[in-house]
Amino acid sequence: MSEAPGWDAIDGALAQLYESVEPAHWAPELHWSLGGPDPLDGISVYPRTDPVPHWHYLSYGMSELYEKEWDNPAESGWGFEFTFRLVRLPTDTEPPVWPANFMQNLARYVFQSGKWFEPGHTIKANGPIAADHADSTVHAVGFAVDPELGAIDTPNGRLQFLQIVGLTMPEYRAAQGGNLLTLLAELAQRLPLLVTDIEREPLVTEPPPKVDWPRWGGGLRGRE
Repeated sequence: MSEAPGWDAIDGALAQLYESVEPAHWAPELHWSLGGPDPLDGISVYPRTDPVPHWHYLSYGMSELYEKEWDNPAESGWGFEFTFRLVRLPTDTEPPVWPANFMQNLARYVFQSGKWFEPGHTIKANGPIAADHADSTVHAVGFAVDPELGAIDTPNGRLQFLQIVGLTMPEYRAAQGGNLLTLLAELAQRLPLLVTDIEREPLVTEPPPKVDWPRWGGGLRGRE
């Protein structure tokens, strides 16, 4: 019997998409349960050439990778694993590390606050999501089901692959009020597989500011 049936289930889903492709993989030196700073047990990255060149990042650790410990038998851990797709330049031979750090930050927020993410949620960063790219236009992210991986059943319950999608600030504001998934459906026509490009221009126009007209009390009266 496998010691990591949840991990194996994730690998099985990825094998259907990537077959024999060997991913890059990062793992923390000290496990979270032993006092380490990073909740995710690992992050794998696959190189892609279609439909546009990009890196496909996937987390291990938001779901139950090993034995079943959570009370809900139908759901594995938090019920999802993060994915992220970053545009890949022709000169790129190694995936950037910053998305892995960003995914660890999101995981840390969930583990420490007890608040989790679902499709349709958004969150604003305190600056560019790529901390070393001060000129980046992407300062927020939204969450959607990964368009290729969807959801899977594991021995420890069901999980969704929850894709992190970079948003410019006009897009973030347009997504407020529960509008993210509708917005992403429109953006997907110009962002295949919702690949994030941290240097792209906004794809929506900024809505005009609301004008607060003065409110007059009572009816209009003639001069007496």
